[in-house]
Amino acid sequence: MITAADLASIDLFDEVGDDERAAWAEAAQEQVFEEGEVVLRGEDLPWTFLLLLEGRLDGIRHHEDGTSVVDHQQVAPTWLGAISVLTEQPPNISFRVVERARLGIVEPEDFRRLVFAQRPVFLKIMRQFRPVISRVEGNEMRREKLAGLGTMAAGLAHELNNPAAAAKRSADQLALSLDAVTGALKTFVESGVEREDAAKFVDLQDQAVATFATCTIQDKSPLAIADREDRLLELLEDQGVADAWKYAEPLARAGVDEDWMEQLVAVAGAATEAAVRWVAAALTARELADELRESTDRMSSLVGAMKSYAYMDQGDLVEVDVHEGLEATITILGHKLKQTSISVVREYGEGLPSVCVYGSELNQVWTNVLDNAISALGDTGTITITTRGWENDGVEVVIADDGPGIPEELQRRVFDPFFTTKGVGEGTGMGLDTSRRIVEDRHQGRMTLESEPGRTAFIVQLPHAPRKAST
Repeated sequence: MITAADLASIDLFDEVGDDERAAWAEAAQEQVFEEGEVVLRGEDLPWTFLLLLEGRLDGIRHHEDGTSVVDHQQVAPTWLGAISVLTEQPPNISFRVVERARLGIVEPEDFRRLVFAQRPVFLKIMRQFRPVISRVEGNEMRREKLAGLGTMAAGLAHELNNPAAAAKRSADQLALSLDAVTGALKTFVESGVEREDAAKFVDLQDQAVATFATCTIQDKSPLAIADREDRLLELLEDQGVADAWKYAEPLARAGVDEDWMEQLVAVAGAATEAAVRWVAAALTARELADELRESTDRMSSLVGAMKSYAYMDQGDLVEVDVHEGLEATITILGHKLKQTSISVVREYGEGLPSVCVYGSELNQVWTNVLDNAISALGDTGTITITTRGWENDGVEVVIADDGPGIPEELQRRVFDPFFTTKGVGEGTGMGLDTSRRIVEDRHQGRMTLESEPGRTAFIVQLPHAPRKAST
């Protein structure tokens, strides 16, 4: 039988008297466990509050990959399980006896009744677990950030792969086109083309380039190109040009017509095939150079977006235009959006003030909210991002989707730690607890939710600057 005297050596009861300890002793059921026995398993519910009166326990932490490690030890006299009982959330930890243990087991209802009735005990628990909670929150924020960075890295790799592959393909084809130009020039020399005629070739090539540069959208339509290609192919075949189809296509894309071709034939004579090959190769080379430029510009913009997203080469607290972070996040999430028919509508306010923020952390907020909106919409829908001024010199950002909405019974829980509506193995959670802490604790802002069928909106309100740097 457990007595008040048994509890006197446990630090939880240092600030209460014998009567209060007697109440705990009356509620505690004595049990003895031998070496090797498991006292509590992580998956057990409800968890009970334990008073370890004698002996020693190993705390065994369980990882998602199925492995387990001894995380810490509990040596009598001490207490454990308070936070799990208060939150009704079992941790991923079990306790195994390593030295014969005598315990007092307090059922959850009795524990909560006694804790809330005895303020010194309640405060002791909160003081004891404040650093633990801070560490858990910090670990969760880091886990969310690492998970987000992993997603971003995968998306960035996917996005970079397309322009990189296009650039490689264009470079390979450009080399072939330059070989064709060199071969055509050699043929000109062997054909005895005079300098005057060579100058006319150059003029005709310049005309083709100028035509290509001034082509209208209608001229570049597939139907218009196909019509020109048919006519040019017929002319080239009439001139006995071998593999005429190879040259008809690039000439047709450039927008040249029969009049231009007739001028070329008149100047080139016997060297018509070489002249056609030379102009077609030159036009192709110019087109490929444009494609290379577009591909490298795309890669450069993606790298720039990633640097902006991570706020590389900048201090923790930076003055930013929120639109830059939103755009960088949209770019980074582009690989997900491309797999859907979801449209992103921007309703950005003009002349908004810059705000001082922890840039990479704030972008984590945009990532979590936008990623959840994409998941909620599925394959189709609209995400609307609205920005406007807030209070004197702050900014309000509203990210809304026209999806099914969040059920009322879940709206109260979306900001709870570890809450998710996703199945096991599907992502790392909604990240909204982390997002809210970033907005409210780190930036002294406000993050709220409005949801009904057809519209879910997360509203983030940020002051011009945090009142102080939080840790």
